[in-house]
Amino acid sequence: MRQLKRPVRRALLVTHVVVSVGWLGLTLGVLALGIAGATAGSAEAAAGAYRSMNVLGDWLLIPVSLLSLISGVVLSLGTPWGLARYRWVYVKFWLTLVTTAATAFALRARIDAAMADVAAGRAVGAATDLIVAPSVSLGVYAFLTAISVVKPWGLTARGRRLRGLRRDRAASRRYAREPIREG
Repeated sequence: MRQLKRPVRRALLVTHVVVSVGWLGLTLGVLALGIAGATAGSAEAAAGAYRSMNVLGDWLLIPVSLLSLISGVVLSLGTPWGLARYRWVYVKFWLTLVTTAATAFALRARIDAAMADVAAGRAVGAATDLIVAPSVSLGVYAFLTAISVVKPWGLTARGRRLRGLRRDRAASRRYAREPIREG
């Protein structure tokens, strides 16, 4: 993919950061609602917490997680960072992909099961799942934020190979421009 122009790259970077931080905050809200539902003193309070969690899950979790994943992939492919040149970008991509899938398939299913229990007037089974899953997600998102700032671990093998190719091309261009000296 060609490099993004500066204004486009900046707009995409701002979008990615806002959406990713929003995903972190949304997950913190889901965790708070899971704790409120599990520790509520009444069935009505627990039902209210799970209904609120369902609204967040239905309307925000999937779109925000997908937008974070897509904006990150486009940003990495359109900048010198690349998707597989630096280890931190590579790790961030795979963890984002896994947490997006876990949100879509595991957490959403658990929230739907809790809503079915609430609708049927039953106590929510395995309420700890609605605390553990957002807690793990929150830890992963905090880690992703940290490696985005620190950028640890250096180049991947592919990144080292591409850097070597770039240096070789630059050296051959310099060599081709130098005048031939006869001595």
